Amino acid sequence: MTEQVAEKTEVTQESKMESWTSSEKENSKKVYGCEIMIENGTWEQVTTKECPNDAHIIKYEVDGETRYDLTRSQKVVNIFNMYWDKFRDGLKSIEYGKGAYNPKLWGAKPPKEKKK
Repeated sequence: MTEQVAEKTEVTQESKMESWTSSEKENSKKVYGCEIMIENGTWEQVTTKECPNDAHIIKYEVDGETRYDLTRSQKVVNIFNMYWDKFRDGLKSIEYGKGAYNPKLWGAKPPKEKKK
């Protein structure tokens, strides 16, 4: 019986760590035109150079805990609107990401080598 209680507390703690539900993530693309690449990551994770250069680092606060997301969109105002609608006063800052890749080439597969 105590094992079940321990499992339930672990699940609730994990669900508290997620700021976005899966349906909210899917709707963010349709409604706001934003893609959440990293949710509730560490500073080292969101400042990676292995992402497109149109990604932005969003700093926000939930239950007294500071969290970081890496989100991309064509317009920063769309990112602001999405986070403002969700967190209101918890939104602390939106900064440029450290990405080094062209957004047009992000996720593109290299061309196959031709046989000679």
